Amino acid sequence: MAAQHDVEVFFDGECPLCAREIRMLRRLDRAGRIRFTDIAAPEFDAASIGSTQEALMRRIQGRLSDGTWIEGVEVFRRLYGAVGFGALVAMSRLPGVRQALDFGYERFAANRLRLTGRCSEACATPG
Repeated sequence: MAAQHDVEVFFDGECPLCAREIRMLRRLDRAGRIRFTDIAAPEFDAASIGSTQEALMRRIQGRLSDGTWIEGVEVFRRLYGAVGFGALVAMSRLPGVRQALDFGYERFAANRLRLTGRCSEACATPG
């Protein structure tokens, strides 16, 4: 059976910034091209997709309809492309812009829990 979505996004529904962006994408996804999977939902089991909760929490992950895994800024590119922002996606791939976005996302992902007020002992561990 072929997947009916273009991309599945594995997002942290307990992250206020993440949840806001996902709400916006849900509104924009009129064609149903995105499958949204909340990794913070009690019923979610990372092992069922061959991953761990820790790996999924480290940075945003996505899976294309053919089963290919993507992560980081590429997930956002696919999400925004799916809702019709192809021009924005194309600009995000330009030399210099691509590297700046990748760098910025990596810094955000490394500090996401701290930035959203959800830090625990894990944040105090040097990484």
